[in-house]
Amino acid sequence: MWYNVDYNKLGVLLLPTFLRKPKTIAFVTVLIEPIKDLHYTWLQKRDFDWYRLKHNGQLCKLRKVLNDNLDPSLRRIYIDEGTAFPREYIYTQAENKPKYLGTFYIKSQDEYENTGVDFIVFVPQSIIDSNIYQLKYLLKYYKLAGKRYMIQLI
Repeated sequence: MWYNVDYNKLGVLLLPTFLRKPKTIAFVTVLIEPIKDLHYTWLQKRDFDWYRLKHNGQLCKLRKVLNDNLDPSLRRIYIDEGTAFPREYIYTQAENKPKYLGTFYIKSQDEYENTGVDFIVFVPQSIIDSNIYQLKYLLKYYKLAGKRYMIQLI
């Protein structure tokens, strides 16, 4: 590609043929070294930016980003859809509804429809202890706007 440049070869090729001696070539190589370092830094930044552009808020790609950054060897982080239970109401006598309540399960406020979370991230305890802030940063950066999440231990 256009950005893959061999600066040592370019420096030698730009020298006139009568100046292509070992000492002159070594001198030009030393002069080119800062440009090579800058080019290497640019290539690293370019690869990082391409990685960010290739991944988005889809759950499969979000899981890949989290595993790449936080758990590259074991890849234990996974994402599941959030729970959305319908609310159950207790009626008053004026509403003339049946009083039988049935079996109730206590749920947190995050587990109900329209108030809950859109996806749940399951993470091992060791990652939460060491990299909780990086985990939250990656989730905020890659998730879609308006989506809510909850982090749970595996």
